[in-house]
Amino acid sequence: MAGELNGPRLAPRSRGGARQLVIFLHGYGADGNDLIELGRAWQNLLPDAAFVSPHAPEPCGPAPRGRQWFSLTFRDKNERWVGVNKSAPVLERFIAEELKRNNLAGTALALVGFSQGAMMALHVGLRRAERPAAIVGYSGMFVLPDGAGPDAVSRDVKVRPPVLLVHGGRDDLIPAQALLSSAQYLAALEIPTEWHLSAGLGHGIDQEGLRHGGEFLAKRFGAKAP
Repeated sequence: MAGELNGPRLAPRSRGGARQLVIFLHGYGADGNDLIELGRAWQNLLPDAAFVSPHAPEPCGPAPRGRQWFSLTFRDKNERWVGVNKSAPVLERFIAEELKRNNLAGTALALVGFSQGAMMALHVGLRRAERPAAIVGYSGMFVLPDGAGPDAVSRDVKVRPPVLLVHGGRDDLIPAQALLSSAQYLAALEIPTEWHLSAGLGHGIDQEGLRHGGEFLAKRFGAKAP
């Protein structure tokens, strides 16, 4: 595994230091700059939040300027499961460091991931010692061992934060069925889950999905709308 993570940050808009921390986890072949703009869009909704969007730990072969949380060959049905487990420790260390940097408890954390980053957010967020305030997954999935159901990870799930899943109805990279399956798996683990399907959208985030994500976080953080 590559070295420690780092990436672009946004300080809270309000004075007096951060009261919440939102960590963005980008998709395969992108980097931290790809999602930090979500933080700018949400600053009015979350004026007390610090935002950080780390670059994933590995270079991405098919996208030399991009990064990856784990490699994808699509030849091994278990490569997502192996990948999220491999990258989890470095992400966990980063989360701990960022919480310490901002003098915050783990309950003040929200994880927001896109695609491969959504897989990481769900995998790591549900295994933390302290329950995060929220997890938002865009265009991703809840990763399980190949052929296994949610019972296979029931002992690994330590906390049950509220989860929002958002997906494009015409996503040709990770089909929208992944949202429905993931929502069912999370519900079977008694994890409170909401979801939104953006009709006509491919593998991306539209304004409606952006609004849903921001409002979901504001509600979970108890922030007041501007």
